[in-house]
Amino acid sequence: MTVRANGSPCAVAAYAIGNALGVGAAEVAAALEQGRSGLAPCRLEIPFQTATGALPDDLPALPAALADHDSRVARIAALVFQGVAAPVAGAVRRFGAERVAVVMGTSTGGILETERALGALAAGGALPPAFDLHRQHAFDGLLEVVRCLAGARGPAWVVSTACSSSAKVLGSARRLLQAGMADAVLVGGADSLCHTTVRGFGSLQALSPRPCRPFSAQRDGTSIGEGAAFMLLERQADGPARLLGVGESSDAHHMSHPHPEGIGAQAAMAEALAQAGLPGAAVDYVNAHGTATPANDAVEAQAIERVVGRAVAVASTKGYTGHLLGAAGITEAVLAVLAIERGFVPESLGAEPLDAAVAVDVVRAGRRRPVRLVLSNSFAFGGSNAAVLLGAP
Repeated sequence: MTVRANGSPCAVAAYAIGNALGVGAAEVAAALEQGRSGLAPCRLEIPFQTATGALPDDLPALPAALADHDSRVARIAALVFQGVAAPVAGAVRRFGAERVAVVMGTSTGGILETERALGALAAGGALPPAFDLHRQHAFDGLLEVVRCLAGARGPAWVVSTACSSSAKVLGSARRLLQAGMADAVLVGGADSLCHTTVRGFGSLQALSPRPCRPFSAQRDGTSIGEGAAFMLLERQADGPARLLGVGESSDAHHMSHPHPEGIGAQAAMAEALAQAGLPGAAVDYVNAHGTATPANDAVEAQAIERVVGRAVAVASTKGYTGHLLGAAGITEAVLAVLAIERGFVPESLGAEPLDAAVAVDVVRAGRRRPVRLVLSNSFAFGGSNAAVLLGAP
């Protein structure tokens, strides 16, 4: 079958990343290359045992002008944004603030602040005076923090489709650039650990009591993490990678289980490849969604095999960072860029012993090799799927 390219690629002009492995590309890449996990026992007070990927408890305060937006997720986003602050400022100078768009992904927003406020209400009968639902909890509060830090005044919105949120922002950015509605788009995702998420996944019996082990025969659940990542996309720019395609699908099979045949996952991967006019066999590395839940890994492996074949290297990075939910898609897209830049495919931590039903080439020791094309998968509750295709410049 002949596939045709759908639009021109977009340039990744800059990126930034921060999670349990560290803040900045150097710290994160070093952990991946050393096979070092950032997962540790959960610091939240919860009635069960699990591992999470957390940033330090003490995070820098927001600038004074944004103090009324203070929340953990906003602090995480502001800290990580510093890694792209200079190139974003350059884009604003070149194109004008109205021509720089911002699209963010998040799953829980600032819900941790609401949890704390409700705790204070239960204990003392009143909400904390500084609590502001709209500026601290609501998704547009996070968006306003990022827009203010960026100095951008172009189109702006938040995507919240659970675990595919910040992969889908890359599709939004691609369409904005191709439609001529922006000359540069800052895309990002941020989520923080909170009781609602950790206890919610616990109630689904989807959490492992120990660091998660994607694709292992002994996998018994995922691990939740927190963090943020950003990319600055332009039509043409010198940068480490190109965004070649973003496939999106919705199979709507079940609220929390993937379609047993992975039809939505297959459709998203196939669409990303079709947009680039490339066959599955051209892919060097698949960054799998790889949550380490029994159902996801088995179904995703089958879908990968059908779209790109058995020979392509496959790894999940959730054994390093945990599942960052609304920040997972953009985080793993940045990890894909790191693989291209550094010529390194990370070990899929904890995969041994490999599930015999997984027929794809799961990476069980890091591989130093040229990487020119990476497909990064993000699949969400409710059947919302996204696959991001990134290539070398």
